[in-house]
Amino acid sequence: MAETIVGIATAQGEGGIAIVRISGDDAIPLFEKVFTAAGKQPPFESHRLMYGHVVDGGTVIDEAMGVIMRAPRTYTREDVCEIHTHGGSVAAALTVKLLIRHGARPAEAGEFTRRAFMNGRIDLSQAEAVMGVISAQSAAALRAEQQQLAGGQSQFIRQAQEDLTLLLSGLEAHIDYPDEIDEDEAMTGLIDGLNGLIRRLSGSVNEKSARILREGLRVALLGRPNAGKSTLFNALLGEERAIVTNIPGTTRDVLEDSFALDGVNILLSDTAGLRESGDIVEQIGVERAMQTLQHADVALLLVDAGEEPSPEVIQLMEMPMACPCALVLSKQDAEVLFTPEMAAKLAQKDAVIPVSAKTGEGLDDLRAFLRQFIRLPQQLQLTQERHMLLAREALEKLHQAKETLESSAPLDMAAIDMHEALYILGRITGDSVDEKLLDDIFSRFCVGK
Repeated sequence: MAETIVGIATAQGEGGIAIVRISGDDAIPLFEKVFTAAGKQPPFESHRLMYGHVVDGGTVIDEAMGVIMRAPRTYTREDVCEIHTHGGSVAAALTVKLLIRHGARPAEAGEFTRRAFMNGRIDLSQAEAVMGVISAQSAAALRAEQQQLAGGQSQFIRQAQEDLTLLLSGLEAHIDYPDEIDEDEAMTGLIDGLNGLIRRLSGSVNEKSARILREGLRVALLGRPNAGKSTLFNALLGEERAIVTNIPGTTRDVLEDSFALDGVNILLSDTAGLRESGDIVEQIGVERAMQTLQHADVALLLVDAGEEPSPEVIQLMEMPMACPCALVLSKQDAEVLFTPEMAAKLAQKDAVIPVSAKTGEGLDDLRAFLRQFIRLPQQLQLTQERHMLLAREALEKLHQAKETLESSAPLDMAAIDMHEALYILGRITGDSVDEKLLDDIFSRFCVGK
C-alpha cells in the first residue's frame, strides 16, 4: 500500500496560483474531504479540472481549482490529485496542513519523481532529466534535458546493455559447456563486438561539450589597456554593461556577463589591460585576467588596429595560449595601421578578425568563430556528470575484458569484467541501484517534484 503524500509543486513566493499535489492510495478520498466542486458531487471524472473551494468543515479556506487523476495515467502511476489555490505563502500552506491533518504525509524531496521511477513510468536517467529541465540555464540545455526525459539517452544505454549481454552470453556458453561449444566458436566476433561497443561508449562521453551545454562557453577578452575590450564586451552583450573611457586601465577587475548564441550561454569576461604597473590594484587586476585565461574555453585577444604594434603588443600576440584564441583587430571604424595580413605574419592564432564594436563590423564573424566551440552533444552523447563517470568506469572494464581475451588468461576473467560493465551501465538507467544512490539523486529535487 502506497502512503499518501502531499507537497507544494510550485515555487515559493507570490504568484497567480500555487499547486498542491497529492499522490497515493488515499489521494482521491483525501481530495474529496477538502475540496468541494461547484455543482458536482463525487465520484468526479478523471483528468477534468473543476472549479470549487478548499474547505475545512464549514470554513472556506480558498477559492480553487481541483483535478483528480486516476492511476495509471498519472505522473507517479498512482492516484494523483491537484488543488490549484491562489499563489502566495498562505493558501497552499493551509491546504497542505489540512490534508496532513486528514492523514497525508509531507512528501520528501523528489518523492513524486522517485515514485514515478519505482513504479516503472520512467527510468533513473529520465528521473534525473526532470531536475535538469527545471534547472536548465539555456535553451540548448533545456532541449538536451527534454531529449533525455523522452528516453533518448536511455535507449542508447539500453542498446549497449543488450549488445553486451549478447556478447557475454556467447562467452558464458563456452565457459558452462566447454565440451559442446569450443573456444574458437565462442571467440568468433567477440573482440570485434567489444571494439564496436567501446567505440560507441567512448563517443558518448565528452565532458567539455556537456559542461559547455550546462554552464556555457567561457570566453575571455584580453589585451593591452585601451584596446577596446570593454567596448566589445558591451557590443556583444547589447547593453552598456562596462564603463568605457579613453583612459587606459579603466577596467581594474574581471567583469562578467553572458549572452545567448544558438541557445547556448556565452560567459563573457572583460579583463584588466595586460601591462606592467606600479599600481597594486592594477597588478591584482592583471593577475585575475591571467587566472581567467587559464579557465577559459576560448580567448579573444584584442589589438588596436589604429596603432602599429609595439614590442609589448607583439610579445602579447606571441604569448602561448592554453585554449583556442582569435586575434581581434579592434577599432576598424578609425584609420587602420595594423592590417589582418600584417597580424597573420606576426602571430599564429586560430583566426584574425577585424572588428568595430562601434559600427558592428566584424561582430558576425566573431560570433561565427565562437560557434565552432559550442557544438552541442548529439543524441547518443551523455550530458550528466554521473552518467559520464559511470560510462568511463564501464569502458575501463570493457578494455580489461578485451585485454584478457587477447592474452592467454582464463576466459572467465573476461566474463567477470563484462558482468561488471553491465552492472555499471545499469546504474545509469536504474537497473542496478541501491537506496543510497536513490537517496543521493532525489535529495537534490524540490519537494513538490
